[in-house]
Amino acid sequence: MGTSQRDGAAPDTGAAPVRRYYSAVSWIEGAAEDQLAQVSAMAGVSGVAAFPDLHPGKYGPVGSAILADRIYPQLIGNDIGCGMSLFALDLPKRKLRLDKAARKLRALEGAWAGNAQARLGLEGLPRDLHAEALGTIGGGNHFCELQVVESLSSEADLDAAGLARDDLVLLVHSGSRSLGVSVFGTVLGHFGGLDPDSAHGQAYLQAHDEAVRWARLNRTLIAARAAQALSSDLKCVADAPHNLLERRDGGILHRKGAAKATEPLVPLAGSRDAYSYLLAPSRQKPEAYGSLAHGAGRKYDRRSMTGRAGATRSDREMLVRTSFGGKVICEDRQLLIEEAPNAYKDPGQVLKDLTTFGLAVEAARLKPLLTFKKATPEGLDDACADKRKRLNDRRAMR
Repeated sequence: MGTSQRDGAAPDTGAAPVRRYYSAVSWIEGAAEDQLAQVSAMAGVSGVAAFPDLHPGKYGPVGSAILADRIYPQLIGNDIGCGMSLFALDLPKRKLRLDKAARKLRALEGAWAGNAQARLGLEGLPRDLHAEALGTIGGGNHFCELQVVESLSSEADLDAAGLARDDLVLLVHSGSRSLGVSVFGTVLGHFGGLDPDSAHGQAYLQAHDEAVRWARLNRTLIAARAAQALSSDLKCVADAPHNLLERRDGGILHRKGAAKATEPLVPLAGSRDAYSYLLAPSRQKPEAYGSLAHGAGRKYDRRSMTGRAGATRSDREMLVRTSFGGKVICEDRQLLIEEAPNAYKDPGQVLKDLTTFGLAVEAARLKPLLTFKKATPEGLDDACADKRKRLNDRRAMR
């Protein structure tokens, strides 16, 4: 449903002001508005910014930035450092064969075969810091997507990034995997807030910062695995985490599904059957706390998607194809349904709101070609998974 825009409106209870950067036509659930009111009334919260991808989360509204004088770890959740990274490939579009590339991208399934401990050490992280999970995407809404730059709106920004029309790029969405879960587990009893200067607060901040760095490295390795499978080199164009804390004047900024918009370019992810965008932040709205929408945002939660998608065999077959002629690599039927394109809002409307409120402008439009979600269905035993991986590896070599 749509909701009225009330930029800067504060509840009558004396809670912190909530600045809403979405229009009346944006799909915003009432439950998300309720959560905005709840977080604005939390002790020590001084301001909230809400973006057009807003939707209800387990512990608070996803698609918001919240400034407080203390740490609320539940507002970040267990996927600390989760974000979007965009990488340019040097593979010419004319040489891309979609079916062959789809087979090759199955190499992303399973563990990374590289030296995780050495790579963690190079990044200044503990060499044993959840090394077994490094280089893996995970489930849920995480993905690695091969895209093509279909159009440019800001050639100056794209020239500086080394991008041009028809270039192939990889958009990677992933986070800190089991590391974030472990860190979040240490603060489950502290949802009333942590003093950032206390021993417990300092310990959490250190672990949080490591998880943010781990997550960025993880996205880099996922992209490197995909580029290697496609026989291409790559270059990072943009990296924007959206689940993290930031120390700033006035307190601790909590970005909960709100992209950090302090770099020249920020990705905005669509669904697997919709355009994604590369944004140029305006930075003219300090009350938005240097943040943007991180994607289209969910329209329907995962549970309610059962019955909305994949009800018939033909529907299920459509879930692995796109209206652009692209393909989806995912053999987990339930995940395909939960992450179906109609589960998400229109990213074009999200972009329109961000532009209307002066937060960003479009730099490029990105068309999806191949989306890797997860090739192995849940419950497949390790022996079968290994056999499937060997088969896919052989196929990729053809």
